[in-house]
Amino acid sequence: MKKVSGLFPSILCVVSLTACGPVADGQSSTPEAADTAAVEGSGQLSQSDIDRLAETLKVTYQVIANKAAECQAGGRSIGATSCYEAKITLHSDEPVTASGWEIYFSQPDPLAFVAPGALSIDHINGDLHVIRPGEEFETVTAQAPVSADLVVRGQVLSEAKLMPNWYVVADGLEARTIDSTRMQTDPETGLLVRPWIVDFPREESHYRKGPGDDTPLATSAFLHDANSIAAPVDNSSVAAAIIPSPASVQRRDGALDLAAGLTVSMDGVDRAAIDAALQRLALFGVAEAAGGVPVSVSVEPDLMGGTESYVLDIGPGAVAITAADDAGAAYALYSLASLVTLGETTVPQLRIEDSPRFGFRGMHIDLARNFHSLDMVLKVMDQMAAYKLNKLHLHLADDEGWRLEIPGLPELTDVGARRCHDPAEDDCLLMQLGSGPTGETEVDGYFSVADYSAILAAAKARHIEVIPSLDMPGHSRAAIKSMEARYRRFMEAGQPEQAREYLLTDFDDTTEYESIQFYTDNTLNVCMESTYHFIDTVITEIATIHEAAGVPLKRYHIGADETAGAWVESPVCQAVFEDPDNGIDDAGDLGGYFIERVANMVAAMDVIPGGWNDGMGHTDPDRMPETVQTNAWGVLPWGGATSAQQQANYGWEVILSIPDALYFDFPYEADPKEGGYYWAGRRVNTRKVFDFMPENLPVHAEFWKDPNEQPFTIDDTLQTDDNGVVTHAPLEEGVRFAGMQGQVWSETLPSDEMVLYMIFPRLLALAERAWHQAEWEVPYDYQGTVYSPQTSHFTSDMRAARDADWARFAAVLAEKELPKLDKAGIPYRIPTVGARLTEGRLLTNTIFPGLPVEMRSAAGEWQAVDGPVDVTGLGDGAIEVRARSADGSRAGRALTVGE
Repeated sequence: MKKVSGLFPSILCVVSLTACGPVADGQSSTPEAADTAAVEGSGQLSQSDIDRLAETLKVTYQVIANKAAECQAGGRSIGATSCYEAKITLHSDEPVTASGWEIYFSQPDPLAFVAPGALSIDHINGDLHVIRPGEEFETVTAQAPVSADLVVRGQVLSEAKLMPNWYVVADGLEARTIDSTRMQTDPETGLLVRPWIVDFPREESHYRKGPGDDTPLATSAFLHDANSIAAPVDNSSVAAAIIPSPASVQRRDGALDLAAGLTVSMDGVDRAAIDAALQRLALFGVAEAAGGVPVSVSVEPDLMGGTESYVLDIGPGAVAITAADDAGAAYALYSLASLVTLGETTVPQLRIEDSPRFGFRGMHIDLARNFHSLDMVLKVMDQMAAYKLNKLHLHLADDEGWRLEIPGLPELTDVGARRCHDPAEDDCLLMQLGSGPTGETEVDGYFSVADYSAILAAAKARHIEVIPSLDMPGHSRAAIKSMEARYRRFMEAGQPEQAREYLLTDFDDTTEYESIQFYTDNTLNVCMESTYHFIDTVITEIATIHEAAGVPLKRYHIGADETAGAWVESPVCQAVFEDPDNGIDDAGDLGGYFIERVANMVAAMDVIPGGWNDGMGHTDPDRMPETVQTNAWGVLPWGGATSAQQQANYGWEVILSIPDALYFDFPYEADPKEGGYYWAGRRVNTRKVFDFMPENLPVHAEFWKDPNEQPFTIDDTLQTDDNGVVTHAPLEEGVRFAGMQGQVWSETLPSDEMVLYMIFPRLLALAERAWHQAEWEVPYDYQGTVYSPQTSHFTSDMRAARDADWARFAAVLAEKELPKLDKAGIPYRIPTVGARLTEGRLLTNTIFPGLPVEMRSAAGEWQAVDGPVDVTGLGDGAIEVRARSADGSRAGRALTVGE
């Protein structure tokens, strides 16, 4: 389809053969569109036909092979750097002979080629595609299926990238989801199953990108080797362990029994500030009670360590807490809760002096791509507080959805919070990411003012700052289409001035562009004053909600994503280019202009502006506010250290958000059955998060590999180009990053349970690194040096200390913290099991030693494994292994030994 910004609704009418709503002022329909609809809209099918088709049609999607380069389609190169071959097949127990139907489906990578045949397929916008009967179509039966052979731009290395809820529709009829493409839930593991996907063979063409990709498949043998731990763990160290680790711990002999409960007294502490921590203790069996162990809590603002610091002193008969502020007091109680082992009432006697490594310790949740519930967000905040994370970055608007009620702009949620089959997008957005045609699923929706206020109240009680983000100027399709729907409503009412008040679209813009997610119309026009009126209104309303909740808005994240190639042919922007006072020569300058203008608008509200570092990098630092937050998400082998260090040297607050270790939607291990996208990391397990050294980015070149499992080098010395312009510089002496943040993006996560599964237990390792600086970390060299697998700044002694520290951390998770996640109802990922067969014995291990492990042979009954197992009498059948949750209630994904 031709990519024409501003004309998409009328184009979509052609491809859908569905009646469209009114055409916006400045847009044009075409005679060809009307003729196509009139000629091809056959009306052969009834609603009952569509309903029955949705029930009986069987769809299968098979990935044939991934290719890294030189992709061919129809005997010619498609010009893509990578592609994959696939086959879509339709079959049915009831013959399908009628034409006039269309099947819509989401495929994140766009179509490059379809072999001519019984089915035709077209890309519409974003990930939306449509299948129609082709020239050779006659019938579909169980004995005579029809199929289409595809070549697709991009690669698919995980089933999670293939989206559910394909739907069938015909002209004038209601769309229906095809039952065979619905997600199912495995009753034992709780994991989502995609029954329409043909299982990927466990061969290189299905888990590697091609030559040069050495990613190892996470077989049971690979995991067994990776899980092997050299250093034994002292049980007493586990009992006294706290996650995140305190700065200083002094052990004493003896323990304190908390069986009688706690009697809490406070001096200078707000009861509301510690109530959530006391609730956590009560959940673990240590509640407040008359006659309980005395716990004194007092505040000393001058306490060494500063903000959020505390001293926790557990003696033979009492607990004393001294804190710098309310947050420190709560963290001391959370540390007491961390010492508790479920089912036991004693804690070791000790003295802790503690303060945080970073003031910014964050977690980011994407609610825009797929919406998730208020309850899920509250659950995450409970755990954030328990592990001393203090910033919640909520991604509330993107191309696929607007998720926050804004008083006065109802279209943002009436239209922008739902995806359904409405080609005109008057009532909802186009279906994306397998959301289906109804607009009434769990991935549709938004937070009302009351919901958002509840989040703010819960965050305040847990010492968490909420940072709202509504991505602009790119990634803004939900806002754009919502405001176009508003425009049409007011134009129909004869109110053109109100119609244009918040318009984000220049209807005369003929620029052709394509975003990274393959949208042709997702970038708001940064040259229109109505755009800035819209942004000012939105941020002002959010600030008002915060103020009413008693939680002033402190930070606002612009997003700052943009789409290359936008605005070139916009008449409004042409006028901006021609005005010499603007200092803008062409469209390439507009991204920086927009970010600078909005950042200063936000700062004028006494709010700190933030954005992703690539967009922020287009600005002139001299034209930015004094205080700026920038989230560094560059991949380390691809220059991520350069951009992060450059912006830290500007004096900006750099929040490390690097995908290499901090994107929690990436797979835990490299396996087609693992969830998530994987463009910068194929295996980001809890160990990799733990190993991250946030204050020395270049050093990771010594022990990590790039996304293709290849070694890399980072030259952290001062470098210039031929013109003397600095292209890379070390951090300036004394400059530090401001914090770090985990990210979960929700494109592949259609349920609350899957979001929690991807966040946990990685969040605990994030908390460990954000709060505590380990002794084994390599100090940053401000003079600059080179790091590679051949250098040894990370010495063998340091590596041994890290491995021992990891062994301790993993044991604490298995024995103390995972049971607490079970208790709190968090469906964390249960690790796949490492296993080897050696001389007739089955050897097993897990990344978290101590979790229950099971095995079975030839699909027999699962049985517990405790140490090596003699399997010589089990015959030749395949042996499977799996782990269970710490409380035994859930099973993890099984692996076949020897595969």
